[in-house]
Amino acid sequence: MITVVLVDDQELVRTGLRSIVERDEDIRVVAEAADGRAGAELVRQHRPDVVLMDIRMPRLDGIGATELIVQDPKLAHVRVVVLTTFDEDENVLAAIRAGAAGYLLKDIAPHELREGLRVVVAGESLLSPSITKKVLGHLGERIDRTVRPELLDGLTEREREVLERVARGASNAEVGKSLHLSPATARTYVSRLLAKLHARDRAQLVVIGYESGLVSPGSEADSH
Repeated sequence: MITVVLVDDQELVRTGLRSIVERDEDIRVVAEAADGRAGAELVRQHRPDVVLMDIRMPRLDGIGATELIVQDPKLAHVRVVVLTTFDEDENVLAAIRAGAAGYLLKDIAPHELREGLRVVVAGESLLSPSITKKVLGHLGERIDRTVRPELLDGLTEREREVLERVARGASNAEVGKSLHLSPATARTYVSRLLAKLHARDRAQLVVIGYESGLVSPGSEADSH
């Protein structure tokens, strides 16, 4: 059973999300909150698998709430997924830097939302598969262009190749296929990158890929 906490200041949005995610028997909403501070408290109480987090809210926004959740060692297993629209790309990037595992668009299809939750919990790819490539282009254009290649110090050539593909939104299977690696080997490389780069998850690997200059804004996100 995947447990979810909904954090959004619009009751209608929360009602719709609950209806959508609970359509499948393996997903259950355990609590709802209308602002980030109340949401963080509910997450501490219920310790869900996933938090669906709005960005713009009163009292404490989604970025601040994400920081509170991520910084709590007792909530290390909790994955925060930001709900966003295309005009909030800079805020999405800030949320990922704060520790969010990824993002979903608010107009995502119901079945893609549910599948996105499963993907996040499984840890295979923490960015919504159907929109990652498109959104990464938007994010890349907004990242501070002070390139820091030193972020990649200590990585082997193969690890850089894997990071580049992850930063472009590739899943482990896609990474393996493009580099002629088995999915298990690709997964091992990703785990090694997380450890070496002190990244919480794949979402932060994406940011590092751009900030290091390994991936350039505006480049083709699907050119694995």
